Amino acid sequence: MAPSHRSRGRAARAREPHQELDVERLTSGWRRSETRRGREWNVQPVSEAQAQKAYACPGCGQQIAPGTAHLVAWRADGVLGDAADLSARRHWHTHCWKAGT
Repeated sequence: MAPSHRSRGRAARAREPHQELDVERLTSGWRRSETRRGREWNVQPVSEAQAQKAYACPGCGQQIAPGTAHLVAWRADGVLGDAADLSARRHWHTHCWKAGT
């Protein structure tokens, strides 16, 4: 019978120290670019666990309650620079963003 490498690999990994998670790196992996009405947008999902505050959705005007998954969108091609675009970001219901309202 061939030796099992599976258990030995698990034991070796268990002895290695865990690296700290880089939250910024993990969340930035979900960020994407979209073009809407001729403008470039950065869009980043926010999970239920990350949604800690209430926001007003610019699409429907209704509240996005804490604990509700949604999207954050900001201009990627603004003329005032990245800092101004990021400070003007808005939280959208996912369905409102997809509907294009």
